Amino acid sequence: MPELKAATDAIVKVSTTTICGTDLHILKGDVPTCAPGRILGHEAVGTVDAVGAGVTVFRPGDQVLVSCISACGRCEYCRRGMYSHCATGGWILGNAIDGTQAEYVRIPHADTSLYRIPDGLAEEAVVMLSDILPTGFECGVLNGKVEPGSTVAIVGAGPIGLAALLTAQFYAPAEIIVVDPDENRLRAAGRFGATNTVAAAGNAADAVLKLTGGRGVDTAIEAVGVPASFITCENIVAPGGTIANVGVHGARVDLHLERLWSQNITITTRLVDTVTTPMLLKTVQGGKIDPTKLITHRFRFDQMLDAYETFGHAAATGALKVVIKA
Repeated sequence: MPELKAATDAIVKVSTTTICGTDLHILKGDVPTCAPGRILGHEAVGTVDAVGAGVTVFRPGDQVLVSCISACGRCEYCRRGMYSHCATGGWILGNAIDGTQAEYVRIPHADTSLYRIPDGLAEEAVVMLSDILPTGFECGVLNGKVEPGSTVAIVGAGPIGLAALLTAQFYAPAEIIVVDPDENRLRAAGRFGATNTVAAAGNAADAVLKLTGGRGVDTAIEAVGVPASFITCENIVAPGGTIANVGVHGARVDLHLERLWSQNITITTRLVDTVTTPMLLKTVQGGKIDPTKLITHRFRFDQMLDAYETFGHAAATGALKVVIKA
């Protein structure tokens, strides 16, 4: 059972959590800041169990969304809206401190790291707002400068890529092309609003260029975190376009400036700041977006290893997002 360590902490009893692709990257050794023995997880919905003396917004019994990013709200980075780089927070849950894949979790800076759940919203929908929806939206759609009438390619149709697909439609791009080697995920992308899908098993870049008349795309969103997917983005971005990196990279990637130096492109990187979480909560509450479409499997807490096995072998199981309930 975690204990309060600071006056601004809260203890949350977790009722619903999930597994992120980043958790798999940790298990592969791609995130050296996460020490062995750490409780993983940075996404959850639950009930406030206890609060420190300095917590003023929440009380025991409140139903809350746990943000994947902890933010003090006062440091230089927080005041710039870069909560991901908070001097005493950021992405620490399931990384630098124990995370949400447990019955209870300690949340630092509770007043600015938790969100009260609006009445009538299902926990399964809300838990998708801990990370994947704001990540796909902020790191992919906003950084990628998606605009009405633009052409977008999303390389990677995992949960993050599909979250970018769902939220890119806020801005009415003319085309959204989704690239992935998994036919099941491409079918899901088609259901979720992709105008075209491309199997990455062949020459995906040539296929995307053919779909765009040889021009390329205005926005290329990298949503995998491996060198091949980023290089695909380099090969399909149009002059003046943007490559928006979302994936967690554990290996170096070649940047082909010998081809790109004159192309007026922009390359963006970002760790999600969750500044859009309140807005996204309203879009879900208003029925403008249904994140539960991303859920394919459900487990109990005592089936956590089964959930990891299912999520970690998504090509065989057809998993997108798995939900684990107390």
